[in-house]
Amino acid sequence: MVKINGELLDIAGKTVAEYLCTAGYDVKRIAVELNGDILPKSQYESYVLKGGDSVEIVSFMGGG
Repeated sequence: MVKINGELLDIAGKTVAEYLCTAGYDVKRIAVELNGDILPKSQYESYVLKGGDSVEIVSFMGGG
């Protein structure tokens, strides 16, 4: 199980990019924190989520 924004999901074995795509995120407008560290966008395609990983996804909002 992988914790995504506080929710446990059975997505171990998927890449970060695969999860983000299926969940409908626009990768241009988010940041991903993996186990307490920011994950560079260049690693979204290659990092395979493992059981016990903790992920926080933060969306950027425009406005003024």
